Amino acid sequence: MNRPARLAVAALTVSAALLLTACGSGGGDDSSSDKIKGADAGSEKTSASPSAPASQDVAGRPEITLSKDFQANFEGWTNSDPKLQAILDDGREELRSKYAAIIESNPDSDAVAFYNSGTSLASAREWIKSFTDTDDGLIGKVTVSRPQVHINDTGAGVLFYCVDERKASTKNRKTGKVTTTPDKPESVLQYRERLDRNSQGVWKNVSLTTVAGGCG
Repeated sequence: MNRPARLAVAALTVSAALLLTACGSGGGDDSSSDKIKGADAGSEKTSASPSAPASQDVAGRPEITLSKDFQANFEGWTNSDPKLQAILDDGREELRSKYAAIIESNPDSDAVAFYNSGTSLASAREWIKSFTDTDDGLIGKVTVSRPQVHINDTGAGVLFYCVDERKASTKNRKTGKVTTTPDKPESVLQYRERLDRNSQGVWKNVSLTTVAGGCG
């Protein structure tokens, strides 16, 4: 399992990268069926897509709201295949649920549990707790782009995407101190996520690794 870390924003004394080894279990399956051709090339054209969560549905997906001081902008988050779009939708909300939990100072967020399972859930909660323990929240914005998605030969969803956090910061709730993210290539990470579809049709995160500078 990868060691959870802070946003590089608050990790200047701990880590050089924002979400490096954060948010999930590391050492994910590196089989060929879990690789996406050209995932590191970063040449895919993107277009803006809404970041607002979908309304609650029969699966009971939670409504996730971020504060007015923090934005997560998703670009190019669409796919013409409904099955792949479903993975994108749940993958987006999984990430938003963790941001919301940090902002709400709630490591035990039900929304985070809704979109994560097993070791991925334990790691997500540990990562969120690293913010709540120091009473830090999130401000600014992140841009989430260049999603690449497929279903592998075992039926699992594989989702790669880029997170640019160079315009994100942490803000201490007690002191008001703001720590900005370094404007460096390492502050743009590639997320490599594996998801399993449960009986309610929800694609839950079961494995996540991050690569600092992986979207260069």
